[in-house]
Amino acid sequence: MEKRRDFIKKGMLGTAGLAMGGMGFPAKSYGSIMGANDRINVAVVGIRGRGKSHINAWADLKDSHNIRLTTLCDVDEQFFEPRAKMVTDKGGAKPATVWDQRRVFDDPDIHAVSFATPNHWHALGAIWAAQAGKHVYVEKPAMHNVWEGRKMIEAARKYDRIMQVGFQNRSIANVMEAIKFLHDGGIGDVYMARGLCIKPRDSFGIAKDSAPPASLHYDEWLGPATWRQYNEKRGHYNWHWFWDTGNGDTGNQGPHQFDVARWGLNKNEHPVSVYSSGAVFGIDPKECAQETPNTQSSIFRYKDGTMLEFETRGRYSNAESSLDTRIGNIFYGTEGYLEIDGGTWRAFREREKEPFAQSKKGGVSNADISLTGPKGTEHFANFINAIHSGNHHDLHCDIREGFYSTTLPLIANISYRLDRKLKFMGGDMDRELFMNDAEANAMLTRAYRPPYVVPQNV
Repeated sequence: MEKRRDFIKKGMLGTAGLAMGGMGFPAKSYGSIMGANDRINVAVVGIRGRGKSHINAWADLKDSHNIRLTTLCDVDEQFFEPRAKMVTDKGGAKPATVWDQRRVFDDPDIHAVSFATPNHWHALGAIWAAQAGKHVYVEKPAMHNVWEGRKMIEAARKYDRIMQVGFQNRSIANVMEAIKFLHDGGIGDVYMARGLCIKPRDSFGIAKDSAPPASLHYDEWLGPATWRQYNEKRGHYNWHWFWDTGNGDTGNQGPHQFDVARWGLNKNEHPVSVYSSGAVFGIDPKECAQETPNTQSSIFRYKDGTMLEFETRGRYSNAESSLDTRIGNIFYGTEGYLEIDGGTWRAFREREKEPFAQSKKGGVSNADISLTGPKGTEHFANFINAIHSGNHHDLHCDIREGFYSTTLPLIANISYRLDRKLKFMGGDMDRELFMNDAEANAMLTRAYRPPYVVPQNV
C-alpha cells in the first residue's frame, strides 16, 4: 500500500499517461493504459446540494481518468441512499457512507477528498485532509474567513498536497481565451473590472428553535461555529445568510465573479482599500431572520489605482451589458471594454456598437477529452492531472489563487458590517491586516469551538 501511495504522490507513470493523452489517445485508450494501481480513490464530503455535482463529475471521469468514488460523507444521513444510487447508476461500485469526515481522513485507501460542505467547514476540512496525506478539491469560497485561507496555503505546502479551489471559470476554454485577450492588451490597459451577482431571492421565513432531525448529526454540522440551538431556517442552504456559517451572496455566488475580475486585472496581490455598503431590502425582518445583505455594492482599489467594483442585487433588477448579464463581468480598458457571461465574451473598441472580437459559438473546449474529461468536468479533471504530475503549478486554481480571490468578498463583508472604508495591507506583501484598525482585524478570524479548531501551526 505504501508503494502505491508513493506512486500517487510522485506521479511518475501518471505524467507519462498525460503525455500519451496529449498525443491524442482517446479516453478509452487512456483508461486501459492506466492500471488498477494507478487509480485515484476519491471521497466526497458534503453531498446534499453542490455535492451532487461533485458526485456526477467524479462518476463521469471514472473511465477517462481512472477514478473510483469510494466514499460519501455527510452529517445528514438522509442523503446516503439516494446519493449512493447516483454512483451505482453511473456504473460505479456502491460507495461507503460515513457521517464523520474524520473517518474519511483515517482511510489509507483514499487519495483525494472533494469538499462541498458549508463555508464554515471548508478550511478545517481541507487542513485535516492535507494533514492526513490527502489531496483536496474544495468548493468556493475557499474559506469562511481570511486567516483560514492563509492556514490552508501553509497546510498544502507543508504536506506537499495538491489543493484546488472550485473556481470553475478557470477551466472554461472561452473564459481562458478572454483573459488572455485582456492580458495581451486587447482593450488597452485595463483600469477597472466590474463583477455582477444579480440573483433575486425571496424570504425563506422564520421558525422557532427546535430539536434537530434524527438523521442530522448537529454538533458535527455546526463544527467550528459557536454553539447555538438548532433552527431549521438556519440549516440546509439557508446557512448562506448567517454570518457564523455563510458569507451572503457576495460570498456565495460572488466569489466566482470576484475571481474572474481579479484574474482579468492580473492582480496577484491584495487591494489597498475596500468600501462596501448595502442592506436587506424588500424582506420584512419580522418574517425572515436573514443577517447578510441581499443588496450590496463594494469597491476596491489596488496600489497602482486599478479599481474593482462588485454589485450584489438580491431583489428585482435589470441585467447589464449587451449580453444581458446577470452573473458575469465587464472589463474597462483605455481602448474599449469586454463583457463575459458564462463562456461567452465580446470586446468592443472605443465607441463602436459592434464587437471587434468575441468567443467561439457554444464555448466548447476543443482540447482532447483524455486531458479535460467530458464537458462540465474540466476543472475536476485538471485536479486529477495535477495529482499525477505532483506539481501544484499545473492547477488552474491552486489554493493560493483561490485565497486571493476569496479574500475580496470577505473583506468587503467586514467593511459592510463596520460601515466604513478600510485600508488593507495590500500590494505584494503576504500578510493580511487592516491598517490601524483592531476591530476590523479581529474579524479576519473567528473564535473556534473545540474540538473544531483551525490550528495556528498546521
